[in-house]
Amino acid sequence: MRIDIISGVPQLLKYPLSESILKRAQQKQLAEIIVHDLRTFAHDKHKIIDLPPYGGGAGMILKPEPIFECVEKLQSERSYDEIIYVTADGERFDQKMANTLSLKKNLIILCGHYKGIDQRVREALITKEISIGDYVLTGGELAAMVITDALVRLIPGVIGDGESALTDSFQDGLLDAPSYTRPEDFRGMKVPEVLLGGNHKEVSKWKDQQRRSKTGERRKDML
Repeated sequence: MRIDIISGVPQLLKYPLSESILKRAQQKQLAEIIVHDLRTFAHDKHKIIDLPPYGGGAGMILKPEPIFECVEKLQSERSYDEIIYVTADGERFDQKMANTLSLKKNLIILCGHYKGIDQRVREALITKEISIGDYVLTGGELAAMVITDALVRLIPGVIGDGESALTDSFQDGLLDAPSYTRPEDFRGMKVPEVLLGGNHKEVSKWKDQQRRSKTGERRKDML
């Protein structure tokens, strides 16, 4: 999988991409994640990528010219399955969407910033608009990293234990069960006996009960 992230503030993406799972995925050549500085495609003296909106109002709007030039350059080099814009008014991101997008070959993720982007970009270039929740961030960089991490960890071979990603919360409509590791007794707090007996059938039954109970308590909408 290749993910091209377009940002006016690429420094925000540097360290998350160079650590942990995302780093290992790139080292294994299972994922290629390229960050593009939008200012590279602004050709005026001051590399301006944002201007006040027509009609007045607060905030600044990302100009269409640098975005079009960047996207069109990438499209001239390869075809893309989706050109994603991360925005608070997009479709809500969830595990089902992550599963679907993780099967794609090439993706572009455009990070908005300031007040947003010129509407003509959304109409002419964007194929999918995604929100990570009902709140507003300063820019789309953090949302882009959330989406990138959620997709890349699903690629076979990225996570050492392939079953781990398949048993995460939301994969089958339930939250995950509680987890325990050594020591067996920590400050009087003990691991449930069922997890210590080696009876895999009983462990599976316990985990299913725990998952349903937790989901009922915290996310009744999922049941």
